[in-house]
Amino acid sequence: METTAIKQYTFKDFASDQEVRWCPGCDDYVILRSMQKALPEMGVKKEDVVFISGIGCSSRFPYYMDTYGMHGIHGRAPAIATGVKLANPNLSVWVITGDGDSLAIGGNHFIHVLRRNIDLNIILFNNEIYGLTKGQFSPTSLVGQKTKSSPYGNTQPPFSPGELALGAGARFFARVGGNTPKEMTTIFIESEKFKGTALVEILQNCVIFNDGCFTQYTDKAVREDKQLYVEHGKPMIFGKERDKGLVLNKLKLEVVTIGENGVTQEDILVHDAKDSDPTLHQMLVRLDYPLITGIIRSFDDITLGEREDDLTAAVKFNSKFKKTNDLFFSGETYEVK
Repeated sequence: METTAIKQYTFKDFASDQEVRWCPGCDDYVILRSMQKALPEMGVKKEDVVFISGIGCSSRFPYYMDTYGMHGIHGRAPAIATGVKLANPNLSVWVITGDGDSLAIGGNHFIHVLRRNIDLNIILFNNEIYGLTKGQFSPTSLVGQKTKSSPYGNTQPPFSPGELALGAGARFFARVGGNTPKEMTTIFIESEKFKGTALVEILQNCVIFNDGCFTQYTDKAVREDKQLYVEHGKPMIFGKERDKGLVLNKLKLEVVTIGENGVTQEDILVHDAKDSDPTLHQMLVRLDYPLITGIIRSFDDITLGEREDDLTAAVKFNSKFKKTNDLFFSGETYEVK
C-alpha cells in the first residue's frame, strides 16, 4: 500500500459535508467516528481510500466519508470491491456491510471473498436484525427472537459470523463491541496493515428494532467480566480483578480463577492469532463466556492478487508469444481474396 508524508490528516479530513442520518443512539455513529479517527493513523493517501457498501443502514457509510466510494446493490459489495482492488491494487478498499446484506443475499460473495483472500477490508455491522427494512429477522437473529417477520419467535438457528468466516478460510477475523471506540480504532488500523481479506465483526446495537441485543456482553457494568479482549502473544486473562483466564482442558476451553486450586498466570493460555491452524481460533469464536473480542485470527498468507501475478509471470516466461501479433500469426493462416 502506498503511503505518504505529504499531509498529516485529522479525522475532519475524512468527514464529508453530508448530514449523518442514523437513529439517535445508534452505534453506527461510534463506528463512523472511529473509522475517521483511524484513517489518519494508517499512512494512506486520502485519494487512495475507497468505501463500498451494499444495502442497509450501514450502507449509508460511504456518503459520510470524504473519500471515494460507491453505494452498491444488495449483497454485492464484495464483488464490486474485488473489481476495484484488482483494477488498482494500490487502493485501500473497505467493504461496509450488515448481517442481512452480507450473510443472506450476499452470502456467496461473502464466503468467496474470504476464501480468495483479496487484499481488502470488510466491516460487518451485526445487529441481529434487518434495520433499514423495519425489523425482520436476519441470518444472525436468535432462535425465539420476536421480530416483525417472526411475531411468535424466530425458528431458524443463527449464523455465527466468526465460525462462518473461519470455515470459509478467513485469514483475519476480529470482533469488537459497537460501544468501544478505542478498541475499534486500533482494530481498524491493524486491519489495514494486514495483507489479505480482513474481516471485522462489530456487535452493533439497533436501538429501534433490537435494542440491547448485546447488552449482556457490551454494557459497561459487565463488559470486563463478560468479555475477553485478546491480544497476540499475551495470556488470555479477563475480569474486573484480572483474575480469570482460559486454559485448555482436554478438547475444550475452560475458565479458571488465578490463585484458586494452584492456578497461576503461567497456566493461562497465551493467544496466538498468527497460527495457521485455526483450531484454537474456532474454539475462541464459539465461546459464550467469556465472549472473545479483539483480533482472534491474523494469519499471513498469499493473496489472490499475488497468486494471479505469479501465474501471469510464469505463463509469460514460458510462452513463445511475446506480443499479440505473435499469437495472431502462429499456426495455420489463410488469406481471403
